[in-house]
Amino acid sequence: MKKTLGLALSLLLFSTLLLSSCAGRDTPNKAQYTILTSFYPMYIATINVARDIEGVEVLNMTKPQTGCLHDYQLTPQDLKVLEQADAFVINGAGMESFMSDVIKQQANLKIIEASQGIPLLKDAGGEDNPHVWVSITNAIKQVDNIAKQLSLADPVHADLYDQNAKAYTQKLEILKDKMHQELSGIKNKDIITFHEAFPYFAQEFGLNIASVIERDPGTAPSPKELEAIIAIVKKSGIKALFVEPQYPAKAAETISQETGATLYDLDPAVTGNARADGYDDYIEIMNQNLTVLKEALQ
Repeated sequence: MKKTLGLALSLLLFSTLLLSSCAGRDTPNKAQYTILTSFYPMYIATINVARDIEGVEVLNMTKPQTGCLHDYQLTPQDLKVLEQADAFVINGAGMESFMSDVIKQQANLKIIEASQGIPLLKDAGGEDNPHVWVSITNAIKQVDNIAKQLSLADPVHADLYDQNAKAYTQKLEILKDKMHQELSGIKNKDIITFHEAFPYFAQEFGLNIASVIERDPGTAPSPKELEAIIAIVKKSGIKALFVEPQYPAKAAETISQETGATLYDLDPAVTGNARADGYDDYIEIMNQNLTVLKEALQ
């Protein structure tokens, strides 16, 4: 009898532990609302909009060194992460060429398009240039777009999204005013950039992009294109060539050797570690760009 009772108690205890364990797996400790971002600049904007909101988690999909997403191919891991997301913040304007695949596989995923309503410039091939965030004015518009669209998708936190967006916008406005003031006196407005990441930046600060070293990043210019750039540099008297820390500078080094122009890093804020506390990363990158431009052009 004692053995039977002991066995019954053991079975009861085992069943209780099993049910408890199953319950724990069914209700994992996760955020109430998970926001995924496509790449680094979208991550920085979104963590500021969702800053310190309890129950809201922001994750970045791509690796720190990915760069622009022109030809990015989704990985199996990307698809797994997308399955867990409630909203997906993208730059839009054609940057995320893989979006048709996302929409097919995640029909219920809420897409937040940061570039919505922003007038787009055309690149040399006549296509929309998606690098809108490099302009601080456009970055401010993107923050507003993200906040408004997240508020519709996640109305429980709408007021907090709005408050955070306004606080971050104030910081960006200060940065914008500072850069306009310090670059307004520069007389030498002609620049040569690495690829077509800076037209919006140039438009905002009244700079003239005389030429681009690589129309498609990672594709070296042909000898004829290289000769043409060298001729432009010599004719215009341009003393600075701007390369990007994300890409090799071999072609730019050749131009520098032929013309005597100095190489400087100009960062389009497209790569970096998606740190949980990286709220001011974009501002820090732009301040560094300001320092570089003042040194190179004055």
